[in-house]
Parts: sequence; structure tokens; C-alpha cells
Amino acid sequence: MALKIRLTRGGAKKRPYYRIVIADSRAPRDGRFIEKVGFFNPLLPKDNDKRFGFEAERIKYWLGVGARPTDRVARFLAQEGLYEWKAGNNPQKGKPGAKAQERLDAAKEKAEAATAAPAQEAAADEQSAEA
Repeated sequence: MALKIRLTRGGAKKRPYYRIVIADSRAPRDGRFIEKVGFFNPLLPKDNDKRFGFEAERIKYWLGVGARPTDRVARFLAQEGLYEWKAGNNPQKGKPGAKAQERLDAAKEKAEAATAAPAQEAAADEQSAEA
């Protein structure tokens, strides 16, 4: 069984409140979990002590057993020195998709043809004027 340390959403509509839980990775986000080990309230300012909190001893235990934190929880744990979080690098993320790339290439070719046409006409006019 693959264990995750992750967030489960609670709170009202447009007023999120998250619990940090230990759950099977196959369980639904807000579904069944093994143990609640903390909380996160994104509506509070970042410098507020009650923005997030967790039971460090229990998290250390679950990390030792093999549970893996999600990216957001790993950031919280890294702030407290319990886990080493590394930022991911996805250089493909900002690139447009295949169809968008085709449209960009077609627009570029059309623009080049439009700028090349007046230059060719000017060259043809010069040749006819010289003759």
C-alpha cells in the first residue's frame, strides 16, 4: 500500500480549510484516511502562526514507514526542516501545443511572404525602369 501525506479539503464554498492526513494514494482526495496529522488554512496571512500546523513526531514516524508527501505538503515540511523539497523543472510547460505551434508557423510564413512581396515588386519596378 503506497502511503501519501496530503491535503484533504474541508470548509465552506470559497472558504477552503485543509487537513494534513496520511492516506492510501488510491483513496479519494476527501475520502478515507488513516490519520490526521495537521491542518492548513490558506485564508490566513503567511506570517500567522495558525496558518498551518502539524504533529512533527507523527510525520517523522510516517516518513520513516515510507509515506511520501505531496508537493504542497513537502514545502510545509521543508520549512520546518523535516523533509528536503526540491523544485521541479519542466522546460516543456511554457511551450504551446502542436496545433498552436502549427498556427504560429503558418502566421510567421504569411508575415514573411507579405514583407517579401513589396520588396520583390520594388525590385521588379527598378529593373523595368532601367530597361
